[in-house]
Amino acid sequence: MKTPTLYAPDSIRGITIKQPWAACILHGDKRVENRPRAWAPGWRLLHAGAELDRAALRDPLVARTVRGLQLPTRAVLGLVRITGSHTDTGEPCSPWAQPECVHLDLDDVHPLALPVPCDGQLGPWRVPLGVYERVLLQLPAHLHELLPEAAS
Repeated sequence: MKTPTLYAPDSIRGITIKQPWAACILHGDKRVENRPRAWAPGWRLLHAGAELDRAALRDPLVARTVRGLQLPTRAVLGLVRITGSHTDTGEPCSPWAQPECVHLDLDDVHPLALPVPCDGQLGPWRVPLGVYERVLLQLPAHLHELLPEAAS
């Protein structure tokens, strides 16, 4: 019989973002994520998807931000908090903002020292408990108090 998958608490989900955009959030000043619709505020494990957006590497802003960085894929690379969402009605809120998109406002960005291999998916996805526990091992103690406890 197959063992059921255990998941992290429901209050934390994963967000999958293609590279190099994930690296721009974790190691640069990209604090908006462009999506077709708003997401609920809360903590997200930032996951690099399987695909690399090669065209984005030609953007000077992206190229400067990721110069010298490795761009791992298919792994959780950090922790980020979505604090809200908005659309721009005039000037873009950030050089990272794309028109015609909902912009998720990102804050409290914490890159991990080591990628945690994991498959993600589109939309907010449930994080397997083992992945969540491996992420917690890499986070400073003060963040543990802000995140939900894993089920024992």
